[in-house]
Amino acid sequence: MKKIFYLKHHIFHVKAIFTVLKDVFEKGEYADKAIEKIMRANKKWDVRERSFVSEVTYDIIRNWRLLNTAANIETKLTDKNLWIIFGTYLIFDGYDLPESEYFKPVNEKKTISQLEKFYKIRKLRESLPDWLDEIGEKELGKKWDKVIQALNQKPNMVLRANTLKTNTKELQQLLAEENIKETSLVTWSPDAIELKFSRNVFRTEAFHKGLFEVQDAASQMVSEFLNVKSGMRVVDACAGAGGKTLHLAALMKNKGRIIALDTKQKKLLELKKRTARAEVNIVETRWIDSSKVTKRLKNTADRLLLDVPCSGLGVLKRNPDSKWKLSIEEIERVKKIQQEILTNFSDITKVGGQMVYATCSILPSEGEDQIKWFLNNENTKWNLLGEKRYSPDTYNADGFYMALLERLK
Repeated sequence: MKKIFYLKHHIFHVKAIFTVLKDVFEKGEYADKAIEKIMRANKKWDVRERSFVSEVTYDIIRNWRLLNTAANIETKLTDKNLWIIFGTYLIFDGYDLPESEYFKPVNEKKTISQLEKFYKIRKLRESLPDWLDEIGEKELGKKWDKVIQALNQKPNMVLRANTLKTNTKELQQLLAEENIKETSLVTWSPDAIELKFSRNVFRTEAFHKGLFEVQDAASQMVSEFLNVKSGMRVVDACAGAGGKTLHLAALMKNKGRIIALDTKQKKLLELKKRTARAEVNIVETRWIDSSKVTKRLKNTADRLLLDVPCSGLGVLKRNPDSKWKLSIEEIERVKKIQQEILTNFSDITKVGGQMVYATCSILPSEGEDQIKWFLNNENTKWNLLGEKRYSPDTYNADGFYMALLERLK
């Protein structure tokens, strides 16, 4: 049975979606920022309206190449062309096309035939640029089919319980009291709670009390992998806004010291706000404005986390527009940065200490291959204790790679 789309109820929302699509594909803006901007411009929208615009926009971006190819759109994103793409999306999503002048150029039977035809071609079905489909197949082989299919699905919302203040079961109860009842524990990620339906959890009392952070279940396992203990001196060398820093503090029971480094001051300011909300008091932030910052930390850390910049190909569920912003050249550039960070930051770990290298990428060339390269260059100083890859097709989570190494001398 086909779904019914009530155009007259959503005409204004559809035009807002078109604004976001133009911002993303013509102006090069990031989808999350473009959606935030449209939400700020429409503060009177209720939760349903916001969800509709956000979810449909992401779904169209996720399937952008398939929809454009089936709609035979190769020119600029005029309003007429956007209505054709949107009509194609409605057919793709199982709706009957409503009668409207906007959809007159769309032939429903022909569109269905085109969608069925192009759905058989992986790079069109999963809406990939040619180069990305090629590199995925080259590095992952037959596994690429399942991995990219998993990455082209709608993401799940996962929370990390702040174990300094609560636990997963207690957090579930507290969320239920705030009418967020459809939640489940993630068996392989001890502090994770998955929401069946995405909700604006940032408005909850539990969030304002610092009882949780939004963090993917595989991402949470990076901090677990570092094997920290209370009282340790830990350096998070690519801390960003500090999702993993906060998790490390909780695992350390707020005892010891964590030095959070980043090249962007703005992110460290956000981390300070988050530490205050979580009531974490063992984190010190340091802005990397020169090589002196890391040199001063040489041989001082019991544990070092290198959650390095990467292609982000493990988080395409959340950032589907990045498929069209990335390039082979950009991936090669970040690989060099990864090697530079491994070379220049690893000695922050003291002898006998341990380091985790992590990326949110599905490519071995950013994970396993980088560790092989590092060990070949530093083979007498480091010992590989273990590796773990969280593949999105297996874990229903973001794609992550992590390696745990021990410094020998």
